[in-house]
Amino acid sequence: GRSHRHYQEPFDVRWLTMAIVQPESERLTYRLLDETDGEFLWELDQCEAVMRFINGGRKTSRKETNDIFIPRMLSYRNAPAGWGLWQASLKDGDKTALGWILVRPHGYFTEQRDDSVIELGWRFKQDWWGKGYATEAARAVMTYMQTLGAHSFSAIALPENTASIHIMKKLGMTFSHTEHYQDQVFNDDIVVYHTDATKP
Repeated sequence: GRSHRHYQEPFDVRWLTMAIVQPESERLTYRLLDETDGEFLWELDQCEAVMRFINGGRKTSRKETNDIFIPRMLSYRNAPAGWGLWQASLKDGDKTALGWILVRPHGYFTEQRDDSVIELGWRFKQDWWGKGYATEAARAVMTYMQTLGAHSFSAIALPENTASIHIMKKLGMTFSHTEHYQDQVFNDDIVVYHTDATKP
C-alpha cells in the first residue's frame, strides 16, 4: 500500500502553521499584494469617488502606479510582520477583488515613524461600498495583527471623510488628535483615530 509517512506530526504542524498566516473572515479572503499587482492597484484608483478624499478625485495614472505607488508599498511590505496591502476578495462567486487594507507602522513616511503603533487604512471599489466589506476586512486584518503581537492601532483621514471615520469607530477607535500630515504624495490636515487593543 501507499506510505502514510506524510501524516506524521511534524508535517501536520508545519502545515497548520502555514495555513493560519493570513487574515480570515466570513465573506472575504485575503492575500498580501506585491509588485505583480499593478493592474489591480491602478484599476482601483480609476474611480473619482474612491480618490475624492485621497487627492480630490484625481485618477492615478499607470506611470504613477508603477513609479510611485508600488515602490512605496514595497518599502513597507514585510510579510512576516504582516505589513503591506492586503487584498480583500469575495469567497463566493467569481472571487472578485474588492479592495485593500493597508498595514504599516504609523507615520511610516514621516520623521515620526512609530513601529509600536500599526496604521490601518482601506480603499475599496465604489460598487462594494455600504455593504460592510471594508469594516469586515479591516477587523479581520486587525485581529490577525494582534496574533502577530500588535496591540496599538491608528487610522487617519481627512476630517470630512465621514465614511472612513465611521469604520474607525466600528473598529473601536476613538478620536486622538488633528495634525498636519505631509509626505511625498500627501500634504493636508488630517484626524488621527486610535485604539489600544490591550485595554479591556
